[in-house]
Amino acid sequence: MRGLGRLPAPEGIAAMQAINITVINSGFMGIFLGTAALSLYMAIAAIRQWGQADAIYWLAGSLLYLIGSFGVTIACNVPLNDGLANVDPQSVEGAKIWSHYLVWWTVWNHVRTVASIAAGGCFLRSLI
Repeated sequence: MRGLGRLPAPEGIAAMQAINITVINSGFMGIFLGTAALSLYMAIAAIRQWGQADAIYWLAGSLLYLIGSFGVTIACNVPLNDGLANVDPQSVEGAKIWSHYLVWWTVWNHVRTVASIAAGGCFLRSLI
């Protein structure tokens, strides 16, 4: 995002619009939705096997991913992407939306990153 933010607004908007279209593909969506489904399965398994020592790590990892990564993506990043999709990159309104987009997309992306790393850490801990 820093690199896109260094571009003139019309170029940054156009680049991000292209990225947002390109990312919607079967490979990405399979991994993104598959990880959410696996996390949901692990949360259910954790609850069903609550007495097991690693259940807390399964549940914590699952919730971190489902809420902090998948949920934030759906609730925060996707609406920002949808709003940017309808912007004319050359417009004054586009430049205003772009400056807001850069800040908030980056904030939510950091939340997703931290949540995903923490989720991975919980799952890894359950294996040790």
